[in-house]
Amino acid sequence: MTEKSKKIVLMFIGWFFVGLGGVGVVLPVLPTTPFLLISLWAFSQSSDRFHDWLYHHKLFGPPLQEWSKYGVIPLRAKVFSIGTMAISATLVVIFSNVPWYGLSGMLALMAVGAGFILTRPSKRPPVPTNDVPPAS
Repeated sequence: MTEKSKKIVLMFIGWFFVGLGGVGVVLPVLPTTPFLLISLWAFSQSSDRFHDWLYHHKLFGPPLQEWSKYGVIPLRAKVFSIGTMAISATLVVIFSNVPWYGLSGMLALMAVGAGFILTRPSKRPPVPTNDVPPAS
């Protein structure tokens, strides 16, 4: 793949996921930030202009900056993603004929994903203040 065709594919990926992220703003069933993180990565490989535009966007920029600087996953996103995993796992267990090893694999991968999500901070760390009284 040539460098030019690689950039075109990455630009397409970037804009595709910006579109999905935009839909996620309106529809609460779609997560916004993960799609925008994919877009940000694709733009970082293909276009500094679009990367900077997305990173500093009035609506989309703040969650991307929180993730980039502090690794923050907001509490609302954590609840939604863990809840979605639990509902999906329940539906698969009840309504599918997947063999036990398939279910075990799925549940193990979901547990790894949930563990990652739950170990990320929900808020940025507090800004240290210099309220220490001077030594006498």
